[in-house]
Amino acid sequence: MIYIAAIFAVLVAMALAVISALRGPTVFDRALAGNTIGTLAILLLSLVGFLTGRPEFLDIGITYGLLNLIGTLAVLKYFRFGDMGHDDEEEQAPL
Repeated sequence: MIYIAAIFAVLVAMALAVISALRGPTVFDRALAGNTIGTLAILLLSLVGFLTGRPEFLDIGITYGLLNLIGTLAVLKYFRFGDMGHDDEEEQAPL
């Protein structure tokens, strides 16, 4: 019974994160909410894997976590600099 309550709590937190993503005043707040949704999805995947007795779900969760981190960094870089090919050396004046 406690496992059902844990899954329900994760789903409620995910619904609140979706609301936060839709209402976020800035793009960075929305990116944070998207990252939170990804983290909660990993937690939900781990809970389902535990309940069904399939430990390979944890491997999928770890892979999804790495993709979530890389995707979040890419989105934030795009919104900060305007393109994905930005390099710090381009800002420096030539000598």
